[in-house]
Amino acid sequence: MRIALDGRSVQMAGRRHAIAEAAASALAANGARLKWTETPAAADLCVIAHPLDLDAAYRPDAMIAFAEAVAALMASTSGGRIIHLIPAAALVPMRRHAAASVSMAAVVAATRGLAMQAAPTVLVNAVAIGALDEGAEAGDPAMLSHVPLARPGRLDEAVAALLFLADPMNTYTTGQVLAVDGGWTAGFGRDF
Repeated sequence: MRIALDGRSVQMAGRRHAIAEAAASALAANGARLKWTETPAAADLCVIAHPLDLDAAYRPDAMIAFAEAVAALMASTSGGRIIHLIPAAALVPMRRHAAASVSMAAVVAATRGLAMQAAPTVLVNAVAIGALDEGAEAGDPAMLSHVPLARPGRLDEAVAALLFLADPMNTYTTGQVLAVDGGWTAGFGRDF
């Protein structure tokens, strides 16, 4: 997917997993000037990658605070966008991954809250990623038995969703969580 990011600054933060790396590559391929950092800075776009492997020990507090600091910096300049990468279990709790579901649900609430606070100059959204193939650490393989599309997702499909939210032409989407999960969050035959 091609979008016009020529010369725009992108700050990547959080976990460096396959999806975050693929997103960074796609953003750079679309002309963005990209850097990984753990220090909030004013940028045109900030992508915050949370763990997608349903890590029960992960607590998102530091990354939520990071997003708030970045939003404040963006608002003091010309605005920008913040996009969280989260697992689909943030939207539908999983019995076998209750702790991870709870911590990621906090990111969803923080995304929506910050979208209201940082508007109108900063757009804040998230991409909720389901089980993927290609060795990407996303979700639980058990999720695949409940995916209406009957297959795992691909890295390029997850990255396309992020690019949609990053696209400068997309100016009216904020406070949203775009699920890239083959319909898993829709509730197809769920028993877990």
